[in-house]
Amino acid sequence: MARIVGVDPEHADRYAHEIFAAQTKTWGAPLLNHLLYARRPSIFRGVRAMWIGIDASGLIDPALRSLINRRVAAINRCEF
Repeated sequence: MARIVGVDPEHADRYAHEIFAAQTKTWGAPLLNHLLYARRPSIFRGVRAMWIGIDASGLIDPALRSLINRRVAAINRCEF
């Protein structure tokens, strides 16, 4: 459980709301870290830009990216 409460997806700005809808379609719910980032729209957009850039660069294979994300989650004791 997060120590800081994230935004309510239904009350987020339009950009975040669209991202949350896509995440819900893919994973069943918005990602908790994105709910937290969305408390500050400029930070949310920056984080999304980073992930879009990583995806577009093609430098990290999607399977490897998933393994990295899981490892980081484990290190942080995230229930991901």
